[in-house]
Amino acid sequence: MFLYDLFSPELIKVGLESEDKDEVFEELVDYFCQVQGSDGREEILAALKARELKMSTGIRKGIAVPHGQTDVVERIYGVLGISRQGIDYDALDGEPVYLVFMILAPYHDSEKHLRLLKRLAQLLDNGEFFRDLAAQKDAQGASGVIKKYEDILIALD
Repeated sequence: MFLYDLFSPELIKVGLESEDKDEVFEELVDYFCQVQGSDGREEILAALKARELKMSTGIRKGIAVPHGQTDVVERIYGVLGISRQGIDYDALDGEPVYLVFMILAPYHDSEKHLRLLKRLAQLLDNGEFFRDLAAQKDAQGASGVIKKYEDILIALD
């Protein structure tokens, strides 16, 4: 599975309204549930919050990767949120977050889940990826940026 498939345009929300971590979890989970027609809101929120209790997923300057496992989803999903004003996320560096890559996985897909997290970390090592993605005005543009940088990464392997 590729990240550009995982973070498909219909699961990218540009212009997040949330101001803090709890709000962004709710905003992205509500968005996911609406798009997918899922009624697993509470279970998904619980999975994300349980993972977050271990350590903040605000991992890099301006970037958070909240993720959780729950059997409410039958496969791995990604939801990307882009914030213009920044989110108070309790990130490890104390800075606001602008890109939120939420990943939801069923328990039986742990290996694939970890591989996707690793590939995302590789993309996030490229500062141009962050800058180009944060500048996008719509979901199609954001999806195109993910595909472009993932294609470059794959070509280098």
